[in-house]
Amino acid sequence: MKNTVSQYRRFYLSEFSHFDGDHFITFNIVDIDTGMITVAISNEGRISVCPFDLKSDGDCLYFEYGVSFKKIAVDGFNQIGEDERYA
Repeated sequence: MKNTVSQYRRFYLSEFSHFDGDHFITFNIVDIDTGMITVAISNEGRISVCPFDLKSDGDCLYFEYGVSFKKIAVDGFNQIGEDERYA
C-alpha cells in the first residue's frame, strides 16, 4: 500500500489543459488513489471538484470527462512549480 501512495504522490497538484473545441478546460489533480481520481476543474471561470473512476488501458491511466466521455490520460498532466501556481 505504501508503494502505491508514493507512486501516486508524484501526480498531486499536476495540471492538464484540454481544448474542447470552444475553450480550454484546466484540470488539477487533488487526490489520486487506486480506482479513483479527484480533480479540480476550471471551466469558463467556474471551479468544481469532481471524483472520477480511474481506468487503465494497458500502461495508461485515464478518466473519462464530459458527455462524449473524452479520455484524459493522467500521464498528460504536468507538475507545476511553486512560482507557476501563484502566477
